[in-house]
Amino acid sequence: MLQIDQNWELFGYDPMKVFGYWRSAWRDFLWGNDSPVRARLDEVVRVKAPEGIVFYQSGLVTAATEATCEAIMLPDAMVLSKVLSMPLAVESDLDEVMAMEVSAHSPFPAADTGYGWCLVERSDSHLEVCLAIVSLSAAMAYLGREYDCHDMLAYEVWASRGDSIIELVGFGGQKRRERYSRRLLRMGAFLAASALCFVAVFGVAAGAKYLELGRYQEISASAKNEAAAAVEMRNGLAAANETILVVNQILATHPSPHSELARLTHLLGDDASLAQFSLSEGVLRIRGSAKDAAAVMAQLTDVPAYKKVSAPRAISKMGNTGYEQFYLDIRIKDGVVQ
Repeated sequence: MLQIDQNWELFGYDPMKVFGYWRSAWRDFLWGNDSPVRARLDEVVRVKAPEGIVFYQSGLVTAATEATCEAIMLPDAMVLSKVLSMPLAVESDLDEVMAMEVSAHSPFPAADTGYGWCLVERSDSHLEVCLAIVSLSAAMAYLGREYDCHDMLAYEVWASRGDSIIELVGFGGQKRRERYSRRLLRMGAFLAASALCFVAVFGVAAGAKYLELGRYQEISASAKNEAAAAVEMRNGLAAANETILVVNQILATHPSPHSELARLTHLLGDDASLAQFSLSEGVLRIRGSAKDAAAVMAQLTDVPAYKKVSAPRAISKMGNTGYEQFYLDIRIKDGVVQ
């Protein structure tokens, strides 16, 4: 009889096995006891054991003191447990393999068999899986006797072997798994929405940059067309800058009398006035009157813009007016421009 191989291969790999490995990797990442996602999203479970009450989260002991879920740890004497060593190739089908192991080795009737398993160790060549089998009727009798519980869905039921914690299927743990699944879906939807928003923002930014690039290209083309005019304007600007430089040098050498008159107006108070003002070759000559002419001379001597202040004539009183007349020669410092 002709046999037809139903296994498809792509580049030497079976796509179905690759999909199984991918699914197994995601299952461990989202549902494994060492999953960082489950450690954040899974609920804290209050576990009642013969030794006392312990709080667990994601299969590990936690320091929490409050929990929304409750579980009962069965005594070791009620649990048949075994560590199985399996080839790494069966990792993608562990659920089916464990079901077959239970069917083949359970001493209890199929309707009275409860079981659970957990991955203990993974190496490059094999897996170590801890399998736990219990009698459902014996477990319910224990729950009724010790905890007055007769509802299989009232509590989660766990078993332990060494440091491994195994949740037994068929009891109240399904509700917690469903709530965890909904949290995963909400988190996935949030991440997908965030990714879409990021793509949208990136697309809008890219479009804006494209339009901006087109505008810059137009500006560049226009600038090239106006290059000759720009060169002429630059040459004219250079000539204007040279003219401004010469004017600034002249102003530095010959200060403006208007600015010096404004400076004196700002420095002298209401008690002083000027009757004569002249500026020649950097020397400012003034004649005026003030209630205290010596104070005016001292004030002007302290001005940083003035190099030297001298009185060519002595200070004299102006009758009985209470004012004194003064004559002052002020040499302005070189380079002072107002």
